[in-house]
Amino acid sequence: MNLVEDGNRDGDGDRGEPDGPPRPGRAARRPGKGMLSRRRHRERAPLRIRFRRNRGRRLRRLLYAFLTLLATLCAAAVVAYHLTSIPKPHPETVTQSTVFLDADGAYLGRRGPVDRQDIPLSAVPRHVQEAVIAAENRSFRTDSGISPKAITRAALATLTGGDPQGGSTITQQYVKNALLSPEHSLARKAREALIAIKLDRTHTKDEILEGYLDTVYFGRGAAGIQSAARNYFGVDAKSLTVAQGAALASILNIPSYYEKAGSDPKVTAKLENRWEWVLDAMAASGSITAKQRAAARFPAFRFYPPGETEGQRQYLIDVAAKEAADRLGITEDRLASGGYSVTTTFDLALQDSATQLAQKHPGGEKGVRVHTAVVGMVPGDGAVRVLYGGSDYARQSFNDAVSGAVEAGTALDPFSEVEHPGEPLGKLLRKPAPTPLDLASVYATVAADGKYTGPYTVARITKEGRTVYRARPDVRQVLDEKEALVAGARSGAGPTPVAVAVDADADAEVAAGSAEAKGFAIAGAGGGITRRTVWTTGYDGRLALTVALFADRAGSKKGTTVPAQLPNEPSPTEFAQRVAAGIWDAATSQGEAKGGSKGASENAAERDAAN
Repeated sequence: MNLVEDGNRDGDGDRGEPDGPPRPGRAARRPGKGMLSRRRHRERAPLRIRFRRNRGRRLRRLLYAFLTLLATLCAAAVVAYHLTSIPKPHPETVTQSTVFLDADGAYLGRRGPVDRQDIPLSAVPRHVQEAVIAAENRSFRTDSGISPKAITRAALATLTGGDPQGGSTITQQYVKNALLSPEHSLARKAREALIAIKLDRTHTKDEILEGYLDTVYFGRGAAGIQSAARNYFGVDAKSLTVAQGAALASILNIPSYYEKAGSDPKVTAKLENRWEWVLDAMAASGSITAKQRAAARFPAFRFYPPGETEGQRQYLIDVAAKEAADRLGITEDRLASGGYSVTTTFDLALQDSATQLAQKHPGGEKGVRVHTAVVGMVPGDGAVRVLYGGSDYARQSFNDAVSGAVEAGTALDPFSEVEHPGEPLGKLLRKPAPTPLDLASVYATVAADGKYTGPYTVARITKEGRTVYRARPDVRQVLDEKEALVAGARSGAGPTPVAVAVDADADAEVAAGSAEAKGFAIAGAGGGITRRTVWTTGYDGRLALTVALFADRAGSKKGTTVPAQLPNEPSPTEFAQRVAAGIWDAATSQGEAKGGSKGASENAAERDAAN
């Protein structure tokens, strides 16, 4: 009974009222798939509504992601900035050349792997500094060392494969040129920017500008403002005018193109347009006055590439470089890369005159090569003013003036009665084949009343403005005054040579006689039409001048030469005499001009003092 009642109470039958809602069976508790799908379909809102409902949440997520990325980038930049060190300059950017100047400071040439010399910013005129700023980076004085626009433009060009973009600041250019490799990549560009910022924060603008001006390339092989000033205008940077400074600043845009300015009309015209633009910018910024702008005229450039006369100067540099290295006790390689400034004893104006006169000889025939050598030196001092050693350095680097051993012949006969000449004169007189430099030294001794001074070509050597060597001639009395007077009288030279006009149709012997009468000694080896060497020597108290002609031809063994007969046309005696007379005239007129200029300067100074 109880069991049945209990079963009816708890079972599924219809008897009795249930105590609660019936518990669903397994099928009721788990709806079918179709029912679930219909229910979800009815509950899902349209996409537009759902997007509207979630828009705020999505924007917040994007903002958080952007802020996180920005914070990460900033942190990375800060870390990269602190980890980035300013590298040392490349070895080639600190290597300097050694320059050679003539006795008056005119640029002669250089030696070294790079044509560059450091100078302090104080040696660069302010108008030149401002010209570079106007041409390359007008915000230089106020920017942070970088140009965001230029960096973005360069990055886009790199990513898209376009042409490399410029427009960097002066600071960035200095970093790129002197401190980093020239590769084009985003990594290098980013490092360049970091170093530029750090450099700007740790160095003054003047220090950065000085480094830039000492390393930037100007074309013509010149790195730095000092070398550029010499290559383009033949002056030091400190002497650049407003017009010249603006021209050099304009060249920085495309140096390899503009280096032909002055010799290529198209290049010159294009550079002049940019030069005008730079000057206008300088006037607008107040760097120059309106009066200076109006007075500026496009400057004249040194011809490029160098002509034959300049190439011939390598003979001078060879001799001076060897002597300078000996005086400093270093190798010529160390001298070339040491950044020295070597002031020589040469007179470039006189040297160029000698070159033009000596190169007029037509030369020999049938394998005979005619050599002309010229030496001019100061008696009693030894300073060599003229040293013509050959017609073409590119074809013959051998210097005939200092190394050409030729037959003395009768050239030293006037000293035959000197019994005990002092050394080193005695050694020179005993040489069977002295060099033209030896002969000039001998007659310079006569001109100095028996005082011998060894010839030298280096007057002074400086480095970074400090003198490291100065010539001190060693004067020795090797002849007494009577012996010197007798030797001079027997030679027929001096005491004051004058220009000699020799008749082109005159016989060689007649020409020689007229030359002796006029004050130039004429001698040589061989006689008549078989002359192998001709010497012409003259002197006074200012200059001892020797011109020598000799000939040679190829020897039987490869690489050797043997003496040859000088050609009779033109007459070697007449030609030597004309060269000597022309150089002497140039030296005399030049000396008078310098003396007049000096006198005028002294008079002007006296007038200024009186006022």
